[in-house]
Amino acid sequence: MGQTLSEPITEKHTTQGASKRFLFAASGMQGWRISMEDAHTTETTIGDPNAQIGFFAVFDGHGGANVARFSGTELHKRIVEREHFKKGAYHDALKDGFLALDDELRHHPEFEHDPSGCTAVAALITPENIYVGNAGDSRAVLATGGQTIAMSFDHKPGNPEEQYRIMAAGGFVEFGRVNGNLALSRAIGDFEFKQNPDLPPEKQIVTANPDIQERALGNDDEFLIMACDGIWDCVSNEECVSYVRRQIALGKRLPTICEELMEACLAHDAELGGVGCDNMTVILIAFLNGRSEDEWYAWMADKYALDGPVTIEFAGRPVVLSKPVAAADALANSAADAHDDDENDHNEVDEVAHKSG
Repeated sequence: MGQTLSEPITEKHTTQGASKRFLFAASGMQGWRISMEDAHTTETTIGDPNAQIGFFAVFDGHGGANVARFSGTELHKRIVEREHFKKGAYHDALKDGFLALDDELRHHPEFEHDPSGCTAVAALITPENIYVGNAGDSRAVLATGGQTIAMSFDHKPGNPEEQYRIMAAGGFVEFGRVNGNLALSRAIGDFEFKQNPDLPPEKQIVTANPDIQERALGNDDEFLIMACDGIWDCVSNEECVSYVRRQIALGKRLPTICEELMEACLAHDAELGGVGCDNMTVILIAFLNGRSEDEWYAWMADKYALDGPVTIEFAGRPVVLSKPVAAADALANSAADAHDDDENDHNEVDEVAHKSG
């Protein structure tokens, strides 16, 4: 639980892009927190452009934003530099890249006394497979063939495997936190928990060693959601996937869906400083599978068609999903409203002029 503002900062920083294989949007929002400590990466091509390998990642910082920001600009570069990447051993390249970046930070003069750290969930997507590396409690979820598939698993200190490593390295778990402090058990940075000289990086109290999930891609794959725990603390994997599908069926595009997803998760107040009060970052990656952008949206809308507005239970409260108003319709409605106002108030010229101004 971090410090909060008196009012949330709801400005969204949204980007989008596309390639022959992907359509993506990413957005971040500071929310109730006193600073924005998240970072993310969206690269439709890394390494040899002919290999058509994409890379997307979310980094949730804590104790400051420095490690998250550095990771956001550098992790994919370290992965590409690995010998395993050059040989097509992408599973091993992900692991090597995580650990190499962490080691670089440890010996970087600018980070010598920096207490910050960050989670990292990274998706490396080849034409045949998707590889997701995860350290911490950010998350990746695949929507495919009407199903929801977890592509990562949260690293919490209370997990038996994590607790065993923590204790074997000389640490302890108290109140669900590493040494009573850190609420996750794997991270980049956080070097105060990586001080045992007799142990390799993978066996330190806190490690940057990622768990890696690998899955063959197929024509039924729809999209991948990647987000920090500011989203996942509010909704389940299934709720989030259902939300995105319904929004697409109502005619909304990925950038709008990212932004509205964060708004739906945002707490109405910060009295408790908990769920819905964190920084939020989300990336949506659509798998085109030979379709154009418009064809992909039509394919998704046809699969999950909705007749009109729907109300769903989301983030613990009802949320109304409705179709976006097209610009032409909005202009026509505005003109009609103005005409009606003029007809009704033709004798009140001054008032009408005031309203128009």
